[in-house]
Amino acid sequence: MSSRPAFYSRRSYNDYENMGPQLEDSDTQALEPTPRHNTKQASVDPFPTDVQRIPINSESPLHQVRRAPSDSFRSLRYDTKKRSYRFDNLSDIESERSAGRGANGPGSFYRNGRPSTPVEEILRLPLTWWMNSTAKNRELPFSIFDARGMSARFANRKSKTFVAMIGEFVGTTMFLFFAFAGTQVANIGASSTTTTNATNGFSPLVLLYTAVSFGFSLMVNVWIFFRISGGLFNPAVTLAMVMVKSLDYVRGSLLFLAQISGSLLASVLVRALFPTPLNVRTTLSADTSKARGVFIEAILTAELVFTIFMLAKEKHRATYMAPVGIGLSLFIAELVGVFYTGGSLNPARSFGPCAVTGVWDNEHWVYWLGPALGALIAVVFYKFIKILEYEIANPGQDATSEDVSPPLSRDGAWRKKDEEA
Repeated sequence: MSSRPAFYSRRSYNDYENMGPQLEDSDTQALEPTPRHNTKQASVDPFPTDVQRIPINSESPLHQVRRAPSDSFRSLRYDTKKRSYRFDNLSDIESERSAGRGANGPGSFYRNGRPSTPVEEILRLPLTWWMNSTAKNRELPFSIFDARGMSARFANRKSKTFVAMIGEFVGTTMFLFFAFAGTQVANIGASSTTTTNATNGFSPLVLLYTAVSFGFSLMVNVWIFFRISGGLFNPAVTLAMVMVKSLDYVRGSLLFLAQISGSLLASVLVRALFPTPLNVRTTLSADTSKARGVFIEAILTAELVFTIFMLAKEKHRATYMAPVGIGLSLFIAELVGVFYTGGSLNPARSFGPCAVTGVWDNEHWVYWLGPALGALIAVVFYKFIKILEYEIANPGQDATSEDVSPPLSRDGAWRKKDEEA
């Protein structure tokens, strides 16, 4: 058996304090720092290392043995490369908590009674942590901005929201410009000014060209702008982020205005630059009723929003590849929806062309209600699986050789990577 430390479950200070008599000496295993780490006995970790292994039994509720999220393991691995800490009792934890020292040593701190994300981890994150409740725009101390040579006036919330608005405006403009331009090319020679069945009869080539234009444009521009604004580009996605409290109402409203403005500008640019008419409006096909249109848009939007939740909002080892999955999600949705509804999934996408051409179809409301309903469906399902603690259903997906392996040992406790079953 290897002497390398195994991290089984990181629980909060309050969870540890309230466990009480449930934890017996026989149920725990002390976690000693390994010789290869720069070990020093210091009380700077509110997650006690002497309570890391909890057996699954009737006295230990399932939520008490929940595996820590992958970002916790990544942060823990990163920090233990520099130091290892150990607590001996609860008084050490309380003293460090009162002193305001954080969970990962120097450079982290407490705010609102909980540890913040370590500074080192924040500065190297690859994707949209501002969407998360532990986002850097909520917990990164102003001194970090000053230390990097930035003026303190850019560290306040208004400045960060303004920068995010600029990112959403420019990003939405670029996303829809290339998507509209590709659709414009696909619809050359069409008999109408709509995306839906624009050519006379069904054309798989036009359908594929349009789907590729939207999917790849979203993928590229999300990859460009996720560090600035999160790369939402869609009022339905913004609404979903507000509902899961990744965005507050003020910021969400401002990003919504930026997205609508970007849609208008993209439509104006496509109409001005290309000699052909603006053939990118979304309408229902002849055989698609308004009710069907609403549910088609809702289902396709729910798939897109849930993809964003699981690939971008939920942090994992492949988070940096989230733009690829998000772009492919829109691509397959467009393959299904373009012929029947125009494949909007985005109120801004439908609003801009209608406003610029001055043609408002009587089913335009479908492209607002459908995506909003889809966002609600995705949020409800996302919260449902979070309540069920989906992480324990298939654990260890982000584990490495330094982590714990997914299976349990025969006594019901999490086993080490090198431990024999």
